[in-house]
Amino acid sequence: MTSRDAADHDPDHRAGASRWSDLDRPPLNATALRRALVREGGLWSRLEVVERTGSTNGDLTAQAEAGTAQEGAVLVAEEQTAARGRLDRRWTAPARSGLFFSVLLRPREIPVARWGWLPLLTGVAVATGLARSAGVDTALKWPNDLLVTVGGEERKAGGILAERAGDGGVVIGVGINVTLRADELPVPQAGSLALAGAVSTDRDPLLRAVLRALEDWYGRWRAADGDPAACGLQETYAAGCATLGRRVRAELPGDRSIVGEAVAVDGDGRLVIATEEGVQEPVGAGDIVHLRPA
Repeated sequence: MTSRDAADHDPDHRAGASRWSDLDRPPLNATALRRALVREGGLWSRLEVVERTGSTNGDLTAQAEAGTAQEGAVLVAEEQTAARGRLDRRWTAPARSGLFFSVLLRPREIPVARWGWLPLLTGVAVATGLARSAGVDTALKWPNDLLVTVGGEERKAGGILAERAGDGGVVIGVGINVTLRADELPVPQAGSLALAGAVSTDRDPLLRAVLRALEDWYGRWRAADGDPAACGLQETYAAGCATLGRRVRAELPGDRSIVGEAVAVDGDGRLVIATEEGVQEPVGAGDIVHLRPA
């Protein structure tokens, strides 16, 4: 079956909207994605692709709290109009230019103190999936921006946002710039997989690879009762974290900031900063700025 035939027989295709209105940005094939990812005994229980919404995190959180979504629900949007990143920053991108999705996880048997590893785990899974499917070297900026190299410079190509969803649920949202062009970048520090020289920008296999990697890492983490060291998560995250070994400034709640070298990610997922005063201070929440060497 050709790609056009597949489109014509896709029951999720909306009448009146051409799949090929932008040849560089074809829509996702929801039917094929479900066939590949939703299976008996697997993590992913449902996969829905919507044309447009305000925020996949907001929608899936509401469904989780209403009891209409179970663990493993995946909600993907071709376009988001009110997406948020960390610290309530807005995330905007042209329709079908990236992967914008949220997943619902319910790790009820894992101590809540270890849930802080979920966004870091997701970052490892995203980096793993994209390395395999897009052939792009990626790095993670704590606590989970996805970095790519464009023209010799580090650029942010994606972000992750985790939010509690009712009793025992966590919704994790992921946004990845895939085909964003230079003239479409929201800020000069942004990037995309295409600008980083990806060997493929076909979003269907990219999404499949990321969700399969997330299922794998989440399964390992749960099997280890959420222990990041026992399942290899802590070591893998540290190996792919571009923040470690760098001089950074942590902008903390209460208008406080600290400057020093990021030396470790501890067992609770906190970034440990060795300050100029000789103190090692763990940071659990805050905005991290990579500084140029003094």
